[in-house]
Amino acid sequence: MNAIDILIDFADRPRQSLAHIAERLTPEVLNVHPLGHDNSIAWLLWHAAREADVQLSMLSGEEEVWTAQGFRDRLDLGEVGDGVGYGHAPEQARSVRVEDPAVLVELLGAVTDAMIAYLRTLAEDDLGEIIDEAWDPPVTRGQRLVSIVDDAAQHIGQAAYVLGMDLDAQE
Repeated sequence: MNAIDILIDFADRPRQSLAHIAERLTPEVLNVHPLGHDNSIAWLLWHAAREADVQLSMLSGEEEVWTAQGFRDRLDLGEVGDGVGYGHAPEQARSVRVEDPAVLVELLGAVTDAMIAYLRTLAEDDLGEIIDEAWDPPVTRGQRLVSIVDDAAQHIGQAAYVLGMDLDAQE
């Protein structure tokens, strides 16, 4: 197994984790704000997919899955949905409301498919290429790919944690 094969396996982990909780997602639980937090499960799942989609688009040069596959229209989150959620004011985060959990599952799946397709275009040597010198040390393609998947996996994990709470007692 080479580094690309490992990254392909890693890239699919957030989708696999989401599949384990997807049957428990309902409009009611998606839009609950546990313990008064501004980020709902809908926000966590949307953000996991959007941050991966936007960063992948910058790496691959391909159009974002968000627009290319019609998720922007299907989720109808307006301008807030076009971002990735970093720096959202409380009212922006709370405006991410989704009634159909299947669309979020499909969005993450489509972004994962795009990530895997992109990974299959790379050679191992491509992973060491510096792609962002704004950081010290500069970021390589491989590091960025790991960062993208890690962020998505953490947010799916947060959503799973919230699903384990007594959401009936929440706002």
